[in-house]
Amino acid sequence: MSDRTEDFDFPLPQSLIAQEPARPRESARLLDATAPAPTLIDRHIHDLPELFQPGDLLVANDTAVIRAQLQARRGEARIGVTLDQIRPDGTWHVLVRNARRLKPGDTLTFENTAQTAQVVTLEEGGGAILRFSAEGDAFDTFLRDAGVLALPPYILRPDGPTERDSQDYATIFEQVRGAVAAPTAGLHFTPALLAALDARGVSRCTLTLHVGAGTFLPVREADISRHHMHTERGVITPETAERINATRRAGGRIIAVGTTTLRLLESAADEHGVVHPFSGETAIFIRPGYRFRTVDVLMTNFHLPRSTLFMLVSAFAGVERARQVYDHAIASGYRFYSYGDACLLRLSTD
Repeated sequence: MSDRTEDFDFPLPQSLIAQEPARPRESARLLDATAPAPTLIDRHIHDLPELFQPGDLLVANDTAVIRAQLQARRGEARIGVTLDQIRPDGTWHVLVRNARRLKPGDTLTFENTAQTAQVVTLEEGGGAILRFSAEGDAFDTFLRDAGVLALPPYILRPDGPTERDSQDYATIFEQVRGAVAAPTAGLHFTPALLAALDARGVSRCTLTLHVGAGTFLPVREADISRHHMHTERGVITPETAERINATRRAGGRIIAVGTTTLRLLESAADEHGVVHPFSGETAIFIRPGYRFRTVDVLMTNFHLPRSTLFMLVSAFAGVERARQVYDHAIASGYRFYSYGDACLLRLSTD
């Protein structure tokens, strides 16, 4: 166990960063690491039903991505705004480019729309709180007219996201709008794959965690214990909590689709592993040494070096096992990040 960020670094060839998803989605590769170490099996996403058991419960994140990237002006100055998350008072926490041109009280305008935003506060590092002139349905219309997808910077789109990205960067589970970034493990699922899981006797349910702009950022502190996690809003309904708890009582496994799902489940669980209804914010930081309480199997894409997500994977599978999985993935040409391939991990018992 280490608190040194450098111990979670690894070299990744640029050629392995996926720029487009696999087509069809279930044709993406799947690295099966559920057998005892050192066994690793190269599979595909369409193999998932045979890897699960009747009585297992698949839990996915049903958040839907909003068009969170905005171009604003303060006078003649161009200001880039990326929505992060809405706050209880209706203001938005955002990330700002060219923030040095702003001060509290400034009004931002947006091209081709009458909507404006007022700068409430500014933070070090480019964060800010904005209050938009539109709320509710009017704000949704404003985003559809003025916003674009905030694709991760490693997906290279010199001319901006394409119309195809609007379809590709959305999961089959999405129901509740509010995420800046997609819960990318969910991108692999299709109606045919869900039908095959149904036929296998695998149940499923959803929760909601609105993924924020800071989720995929690398840790910049040399000591990970000094890293500050961004908060994200989540909801687990009483019905979902009861289905999860009933599955565990019956001996079924909980399979988390993605790190966002796992983080919210752990945020809502008590010390005995009972998941309770949840509605609020979480800033849980899971790293090696953490004791998991709710999830047996994790399906997740391959993450950035030095990121909190790779630290979470290292905590879940075990540090040595995670390193083995990633070394194999790189050597075997697996595709990384949001549009990339996935791995299936079993909770370490070490």
